[in-house]
Amino acid sequence: MTDSAAPADSARAARSGLSLAATVLTGVLALYIALVALGNITDFGTNQQYVRHVLAMDTTFKDDHLMWRAITSTALQDTAYVAIIAWETVAAAVLVWGTWLWARRDHARARRFSTYGLLMLILLFGAGFIAIGGEWFAMWQSKTWNGVDAATRVFLLSGVALIINHLPARDER
Repeated sequence: MTDSAAPADSARAARSGLSLAATVLTGVLALYIALVALGNITDFGTNQQYVRHVLAMDTTFKDDHLMWRAITSTALQDTAYVAIIAWETVAAAVLVWGTWLWARRDHARARRFSTYGLLMLILLFGAGFIAIGGEWFAMWQSKTWNGVDAATRVFLLSGVALIINHLPARDER
């Protein structure tokens, strides 16, 4: 190997390493959210109870200053749950497509679609479960229905995947 070949090999290795990392992280999150959506569809009742209890705030400290926020209508609770499942399903499809594009080395489109899907997860788990569920509906107060830690893990992994997806390869700098 000559000295002039070394930088090209190094750039190719960095590019393929970053592309591989982006592919794997996007694929892992695609698989995860697809399994979550499938589980929510095939075992509708389990997480339906989760959403109902979080929105009803019936397992929180029941502070009078917070309880006005509770949503006790099962129709509204179930509508929220179906919307969550639909969001998860679309996010899974977008992330699967992004993973496929990474595997095909269509980097620009892969980055764009992966970004859409990862932002969907960040919105769902960050804004939806951590901010709205955790804080607005005081989910953190529930010993039984507290999903803040689980949501935080997915939120952070999605953020890491988003960063990896946007790191420039040496030939893109």
